[in-house]
Amino acid sequence: MLLTLTSTSVLERVGTALSDPTRVRILVALRDSPAYPSDLADALGVSRQSLSNHLSCLRGCGLVVSVPEGRRSRYELVDPKLGHALTDLLGIVLAVDPGHEGHAHPTD
Repeated sequence: MLLTLTSTSVLERVGTALSDPTRVRILVALRDSPAYPSDLADALGVSRQSLSNHLSCLRGCGLVVSVPEGRRSRYELVDPKLGHALTDLLGIVLAVDPGHEGHAHPTD
């Protein structure tokens, strides 16, 4: 049984998904087009087991769905609006206080 969520619960689930760099990379990859797990693992340079765990989390958050195709499954974003939201988020410019070490990511 699937539930439909709106409002702050959606933001909480998106926040959970975005709290991990690998999950962010998966979502950004799926923003452009659906993909198979093996292709995603290769493109992102992560093990298939790790990718499987992250996809499970993203499914649990309700952000991606698995679409069976014969013996394989393809993953895609659950809603095209999520792709648009990710694009908007990627365009945000932040003003980060260098003295606030707890949230600084020097690789970004």
